[in-house]
Amino acid sequence: MSNAAPSAAIGAWPAAIGLIARWLDRRERIDELIDSLPPGISGPERARCQHLVFGVVRHFGRLDAALGRLIAHPPRFPTRAVLLMAGYELIEATGSPEADGLVAKIVHHAVEQTKGVASKSEAGLVNAVVRKLAAVLAVPPPPKIASADALAEYYSHPDWLVRRWLVDFGAEGTRQLLEWNQQPATVYARWRGAEGEPIPDFLKATPWPGFFEVPSGRWSQVEPLLHGGKIYLQDPGTRLAVDLLAPQAGETILDACAAPGGKSLMMADRMKTGKIIAMDLPGPRIERLKKNLSRTNSVEVALVQADLLGDPATVLSEHKLPETFAAVLIDVPCSNTGVMRHRADVKWRLDPRDIDKHARQQLALLHAAARLVAPGGRLVYSTCSIDPEENDRVVRAFFDSRAGGPFKLESSAATLPWVVGHDGAAAFLLRKS
Repeated sequence: MSNAAPSAAIGAWPAAIGLIARWLDRRERIDELIDSLPPGISGPERARCQHLVFGVVRHFGRLDAALGRLIAHPPRFPTRAVLLMAGYELIEATGSPEADGLVAKIVHHAVEQTKGVASKSEAGLVNAVVRKLAAVLAVPPPPKIASADALAEYYSHPDWLVRRWLVDFGAEGTRQLLEWNQQPATVYARWRGAEGEPIPDFLKATPWPGFFEVPSGRWSQVEPLLHGGKIYLQDPGTRLAVDLLAPQAGETILDACAAPGGKSLMMADRMKTGKIIAMDLPGPRIERLKKNLSRTNSVEVALVQADLLGDPATVLSEHKLPETFAAVLIDVPCSNTGVMRHRADVKWRLDPRDIDKHARQQLALLHAAARLVAPGGRLVYSTCSIDPEENDRVVRAFFDSRAGGPFKLESSAATLPWVVGHDGAAAFLLRKS
């Protein structure tokens, strides 16, 4: 018999402490951190660990500011991770009828965890700090008229981003966006089952045809559907670009920035027959793109690893593929400001210069994609950003250039998450004469 402890015994809290300590030290992407969890950790413990990690990162600004008022010098990363997680649990407990009893339990648990991941002396620090932390965090939201700094701290967003949103969306819209981003993301699934196949009752219908809400605690029922290709986990915001492109049966379509492949798969499911050329840069996301493309049914797919800003026409020709297309989708890299519920760490990775940098790259990509559109063809430019500089202004700059001459803006769509109830996105349909 093996003397090794079963990996299923790994608890959510110790696992989350390790991941948060790594995030504090290296600012790794939290989706990659979650993927690095040992495979033996049980499903419920994995889910709890993910909940804790996302919660700490989502509320990091508020938690860090509160700890800064109580500790002169930040402790070592593992101990700091314990303090942050205890703080997040205190936020979760706010307003609960059992709040007083929960605070005592949270303090005791944090102290005991510190003894294992740090030292007994640091456990004393945790005991003193977490007891005071409950009072520091127990403050109401900022008043209706509040400064950008006050909003930024309470709702845990960079102050420069809050100031930007106040200009773009006004005081009320900004507050609603901040409140939206601070809630755990709803999990949605797109149904891919055969026509007429009954949809499981636990999948909740939504206002968006084909998309269903997946209630928490149903992973054991979700997993077989996912592996069997009956569903694909996807936010309804992704439909905007595909709806505008309106892929038709028998077409050959270029998805010019295809990874990770969710929109390619959605187009294939709608087309039933035809061909999709999925292009993207070589790199770690290609494996996920390949996996998603393998889920297509009767639609033929071709994966092309190429730089759209290089010489894509030559690469396509080398693959014996068309050099121009009747339909091109380009879902460009962006700031992700429309999907911060799902990507809680994005706000801490963004820099004030990033949006302008993205806009310049997006315009270059739009120019490159436009060269691959056949006469009479259509081109959809899309982002998961809600920032006008990455959307309307990029399209306007394209039309102000010589390359925009043969194109007309035929239609556009945009969603603000706090208004529509799913991720924010924007898409523009351009038609070439």
